Amino acid sequence: MSADDKPEFPLRGELPAEVPAAEPEAPAGPAGGRPRLTGRQRLVKGLWPPRVTRPQLIVALLLFVLGLGLAIQVRSNNDSSALRGARQEDLVRILDELDDRTERLEEEKRGLEEQRTGLENSSDQAEEARKQTVERERQLGILAGTVAAQGPGITLAIEDKKGAIEADMLLDAIQELRAAGAEAIQVNDVRVVASTHLSDAGGGGVRVDGRKVGAPYLFKVIGKPHDLEPALNIPGGVVQTLEKEQATVTVTRSEKIVVSALRPAKQPDYARSSSE
Repeated sequence: MSADDKPEFPLRGELPAEVPAAEPEAPAGPAGGRPRLTGRQRLVKGLWPPRVTRPQLIVALLLFVLGLGLAIQVRSNNDSSALRGARQEDLVRILDELDDRTERLEEEKRGLEEQRTGLENSSDQAEEARKQTVERERQLGILAGTVAAQGPGITLAIEDKKGAIEADMLLDAIQELRAAGAEAIQVNDVRVVASTHLSDAGGGGVRVDGRKVGAPYLFKVIGKPHDLEPALNIPGGVVQTLEKEQATVTVTRSEKIVVSALRPAKQPDYARSSSE
């Protein structure tokens, strides 16, 4: 073999020339489509833009309604504890009113128990029952305004020269007196009972059960004076509210108040005694 002739294959000791490495390419998708995404890219693409399905929307709406209900309940519980921010004078007044109501209920309970005991021990139960019926009728007549009443209490005089007193102010006074234990109330010449209603009258004044009354307004109230007067004079109460309207208010205690205004007894049209 001549020197010009070279072997078809290189000798074992010779190395092939270096070839630069090609840049890595993104793996092609199936069938030569778009390049395959990495895991992070797939995560980002799955989260944004957000895709809300109907079940997810329903669950979100239910969670919102549940949260709203919990928020309303928490707020109502906070509102029920509003007494924490009340003044000491108001707390003392509220406590006294609760004690007075408890005392009145206890007295009523003792009275009913005494009536029961009297009926059980009386030799003539029919006569005892008749006496208790008469007494009960008298008490109900006082509450219904069909009979006159007298006893300790107060008078509340309101002078309104500017005509600024309205029906709701007098109604607040009546409600405050009832809460303090008033048993009979008369405004000018009108008896106040459970069904009494007040409204503003044209041209000034107030209508009480349809009858027009004007200043000076005179309340005759039977009850415990030591409870009735403080109930009107509490800070921010009836007296201060009326005085802000430049009315002159006078509260006087008395050992004998006479409530003489009467209301006609109304015969019910449909109600009948269940004992008949």
